[in-house]
Amino acid sequence: MRHRLDKRKLNRDTGARKAMLRNLVTSLFEHNRIVTTEARAKETRRIAEKIITTAKADTLHARRMVLRFITKKEIVKKLFKEIAPYYKEKAGGYVRLLKIGPRKGDGAFMTMVDLLGLGGKGQEQAENKESAA
Repeated sequence: MRHRLDKRKLNRDTGARKAMLRNLVTSLFEHNRIVTTEARAKETRRIAEKIITTAKADTLHARRMVLRFITKKEIVKKLFKEIAPYYKEKAGGYVRLLKIGPRKGDGAFMTMVDLLGLGGKGQEQAENKESAA
């Protein structure tokens, strides 16, 4: 039975899964968008939204909580100075997922994870990939 289980295991043990998600979220905040598989994208969105909500508090405690998860200090600075203030008035829904299509090598369904308003050309890139496929 899977009562009250809400995470995807992503075919990894706990340490590897946490490390992978930490790297994905850090890359998302660094580049404002990433392309990954659909299951990884959904888990990345969950974590990124929680981190942005925490960063909106802009306190020392919030900064330390975010530093526990984000792997680079300069990305934490960017999160608190640029990303969190941009979403100050918004109550949630900071990240969107744009489905791109199957990956050429193994057919895994790929998804673009995009920070709303900060990703820039995210929608245009997804449309270009769809037209090319």
